Amino acid sequence: MTQNKPMNLVGYCRVSTENQKEEGTIDIQRQSLQDYAEAHGHQLLKVFCDEGVSGGLEDRPALSALFGYLERHREVEGVLIYKLDRLARDLYLQEHLIKKLEKMGKRLLSIQEPNLEGTDPMRKAFRQFMGIVAELEKAFITMRLSGGRINKARNGGYAGGSTALGYKAERKELRIDPEKAETVRLIFRMKRHRRMSLGAIARELNEKEIPTARVGKWYPGTVKYILENPLYRGAISYKGERVKRGDLCVIQ
Repeated sequence: MTQNKPMNLVGYCRVSTENQKEEGTIDIQRQSLQDYAEAHGHQLLKVFCDEGVSGGLEDRPALSALFGYLERHREVEGVLIYKLDRLARDLYLQEHLIKKLEKMGKRLLSIQEPNLEGTDPMRKAFRQFMGIVAELEKAFITMRLSGGRINKARNGGYAGGSTALGYKAERKELRIDPEKAETVRLIFRMKRHRRMSLGAIARELNEKEIPTARVGKWYPGTVKYILENPLYRGAISYKGERVKRGDLCVIQ
């Protein structure tokens, strides 16, 4: 099959949360796929987009939907991507997905790299080399982000992640949420003054329909986590780093 032969294609775009500036937006990638298809006479039947997700296979609904679409639509001859690392940064995942496409009889076309035919040893070696480069870039980004968060935690700052019950993140800083903090104080009073068990506290909170941090049900483990969390006593912890923050103290 020659590269110039018009084909029925589907597109795939991905932008990750940690590197969105360098990767551009989903709309930029989508437009690039459409422009490429038109310039080469291909028919772009559908474009699948994962926005704000990592390069792993977890939590990528659009990629899953793409493979489901390929199974149902035999007229599709290939998948068009903006760049190889949009499919996956990890070399092993790249090869796994490319092999899966090959077994389905679908070609993989990349705008930014040469046609990635698995039957050509030189192109396969190039593809694997590009995968190694992308994998190293991902490791560097992870290292840089982690180092920045640890440094911020050392200085008493908010290192990111989901916020505990009783707090809210404002402009990348942690603040006490007065209304939700009262739920935390209630839990401590139930334990300290009423000597209630973890299970009894969870039952009463559920009976009173007091929401959890994630608006779910209360469990003994959830209550235990709150009672043992040093943050409520004004201590921020992140990867072994602990700094006192009196302004975040909920429990005296």
